[in-house]
Amino acid sequence: MSFYTETIEKSPKFMSIAQVRDLNLLEPGFRSDVLAFITDAKALGRQLFVAETYRSVERQMHLANEGLTELRHVGVHHYGLAVDLGLSVAGHYDPRGQDYSFFVGLARKHRIVSGINWGEPSTSHSFHDWDHVQRIPLHRQAALFAGTWFPPSDYDPYQDGAS
Repeated sequence: MSFYTETIEKSPKFMSIAQVRDLNLLEPGFRSDVLAFITDAKALGRQLFVAETYRSVERQMHLANEGLTELRHVGVHHYGLAVDLGLSVAGHYDPRGQDYSFFVGLARKHRIVSGINWGEPSTSHSFHDWDHVQRIPLHRQAALFAGTWFPPSDYDPYQDGAS
């Protein structure tokens, strides 16, 4: 059994359209890395807060129908392997013009992938998700979505093809 089938699928939030910030719905190894990421960001003078952890299929469709995203299919958030982190400046969240570039180095340090470069700095990406980090590289997403693969808690995407 995986974290997905034992925890995510059994959660009362599984089909919720509400925004979920529950760290317990992040895979435990990933959760640990995210907490260390947040701690290191604070040491750099960057105050982060958890904006969203788990996202249901229903929420993704709701967001798409409201025009809040172009993505109609839920991604890695649905598996407890992605989180969006807001950057608070002087105690207030203002998403306009924030510099998330420090995510790239911290993500690599903590064995997670930044939505800025998707763990592939030498590849040009058409989509950037500045406040997003996830456990897996892009090349593993199809297997995750197909239900044929789920990362172990000690998984390191940089030892699995992300550069």
